[in-house]
Amino acid sequence: MSVVVAGASLAGFSLVRDLRERGYGGEITVVGDEIHPPYDRPPLSKEFLHGEVDLALGDDLGAHWMLGRRAVGISSTAIGPGVTLDDGTVVAGRSLVLATGARARTLPGARGLGGVHTLRTIDDARAIRTALRTARRMVIIGAGLIGAEIASTAATLGVQVTIVELAADPLSGVFGPRLGALCADLHAANGVQLRTGVAVTEFLGGERVSAVRLTDGGLLPADAVVIGIGATPNTEWAQDSGLRIDNGFVTDSRCRTAIPGIYAIGDCARAFQDALGTHHRSEHWSNATAQARVAAAAIVGEPAANVPNTYFWSRQYGRMIQFAGHRLPGDAVRFVDGDPTTPSCTALYERAGEPVAVFAIDNARLFTRYRKQIERRPAAIATL
Repeated sequence: MSVVVAGASLAGFSLVRDLRERGYGGEITVVGDEIHPPYDRPPLSKEFLHGEVDLALGDDLGAHWMLGRRAVGISSTAIGPGVTLDDGTVVAGRSLVLATGARARTLPGARGLGGVHTLRTIDDARAIRTALRTARRMVIIGAGLIGAEIASTAATLGVQVTIVELAADPLSGVFGPRLGALCADLHAANGVQLRTGVAVTEFLGGERVSAVRLTDGGLLPADAVVIGIGATPNTEWAQDSGLRIDNGFVTDSRCRTAIPGIYAIGDCARAFQDALGTHHRSEHWSNATAQARVAAAAIVGEPAANVPNTYFWSRQYGRMIQFAGHRLPGDAVRFVDGDPTTPSCTALYERAGEPVAVFAIDNARLFTRYRKQIERRPAAIATL
């Protein structure tokens, strides 16, 4: 039995590692469109912008890595499902795992204009790091976690930063309005201007950006611009495959697509989540590693692996922000330590009187305790 993995980032690498840890000794071929060996992405918007850090995920794990090669279609062969590469080569196996990730969204008028960046790859991060060395004024479009982390780094380097966010309440979709506002306040406390309820209508400049115009008529001078408005799953290359595609490759809770032998994991997958009772696509690194374990177990015929709750962290302005669990809009928020006015705090999201998620700033010990408590809760609570 052989396994083919389309995608050589964290999800694909984790799948190979988990297969080997489960004793799988068969042939594994991994196809990746980047020329770089698999690397860790979360530091790209954090430590990496301050200087070169080691991002390598590990050794080759006995797999055959075909890097700098792009998948352009899915093929059915006598061996099993496979991928067709940009040079016409077909790589097939008994199992095929789709881990092609996602790409950063951009805005009209941004392509080809010097000084305008997105962040998805190590090359993107190097370009932003270079820009930070000379920029005096930076505009960041999007107040999500990545935008906030880049703003934090830029501010510590003495760059004047303005964040532009279409939503009235940044991060409210992630943390809810109360805790989202707490995170947004960190920008003002550190000299970063946050413009909400407006969007960018135009990029000004010749070969390089010089300013951005807003929907309210405002003009923001800028030596550099970073667009951080989310990502689009890389699925178009397989649109003629017969797979169900809806904001990602749609799978069941074991990462299996509708075509036998084909799995999907990571940023490109929209898997059914028992805790939510629906399909969901997550771009957090914890989801990529968790789905890799699930798919590896399914491929080797082992019982379903446990899928932990969503977990992610963000370091901004020297503060550690952590979140775990599954939050829904109607959940109640209760502070169990500190409050928005204190140096550190921890809050629980509760549903039917039971904790379903936890949020903390600079309180790792208490956060970990409640995270473990939530992971032990009955799964039925999550869907009440």
